[in-house]
Amino acid sequence: MSGYSQIGLDIDEGIATITLDRPEKMNAFTRTMMGEIVDAMDFIDGDDAVRAVIFTGAGDRAFCAGADLTPEDGAKPFASQQPVEDLSDPVVRDGGGRLTLRLFNATKPLIAACNGVAVGVGATMQLPMDIRLASDTARYGFVFARRGIVPEACSSWFLPRLVGMQQALEWTYTGRIFDAQAAHDAGLVRSVHPADKLMGEARALAREIADNTSPVSIALTRAMMWRLSAADHPMHAHRVDSRAIYSMARTADAAEGVASFLEKRPPEFPMKPSRDMPAFYPWWDEPEYR
Repeated sequence: MSGYSQIGLDIDEGIATITLDRPEKMNAFTRTMMGEIVDAMDFIDGDDAVRAVIFTGAGDRAFCAGADLTPEDGAKPFASQQPVEDLSDPVVRDGGGRLTLRLFNATKPLIAACNGVAVGVGATMQLPMDIRLASDTARYGFVFARRGIVPEACSSWFLPRLVGMQQALEWTYTGRIFDAQAAHDAGLVRSVHPADKLMGEARALAREIADNTSPVSIALTRAMMWRLSAADHPMHAHRVDSRAIYSMARTADAAEGVASFLEKRPPEFPMKPSRDMPAFYPWWDEPEYR
């Protein structure tokens, strides 16, 4: 698909690939890139034919080398989307955070295929993605303190949940650059692959999801895992789990899931996230879940 200036969007057999596409600047992040990814995600979430999304970077050097420190429009790289004088004003929002919150609210599985350098927002934008794969050339860095700023893009919420508080603090305190194996050892990435195998591995994982699962089940599962794992008591999860499983057990997707298993054939789930989500979704908008 065309129409974007700083990302590429390709959809093939139910798998969308978003490519950060500024290889001459190591795919450095800009407001334009943020807006284009958000727009692409709006399109993807509205397309029931898309079953999974892969993120990667153009070229063989970088996934994303962080915020563009010399943007062509002359804007300050860490500025709010809208200039504000009063920093207590709630309108102050960093661009990376606007992006990661959009990814957090996605209904499709998100897979990061990190093909090179990923520092600053290049690392933090991957945190709300569901499964992160890395090439053996990948390098990560939460370098904010070395630039005189602080972690952004909601990473103070995401990073400790993924790797634990001690590791999150060490990486953000030192601002060091670390390799893909260190990221894997700490649980930041699921697996490390030769550079020429990375996209094939990511696509195989996306294909497994797309070919075997109910898209409505996946949309619900994604919301449940991300939101309920942060609840302060398992009862919150129990309440949502109960509503979800009893709602889904009565659906055409559940009937098809059982039938395809018994008949030993691939499933053909009829339900669509755009029209068939349970009535209680999104539950987090209800007062008792706030």
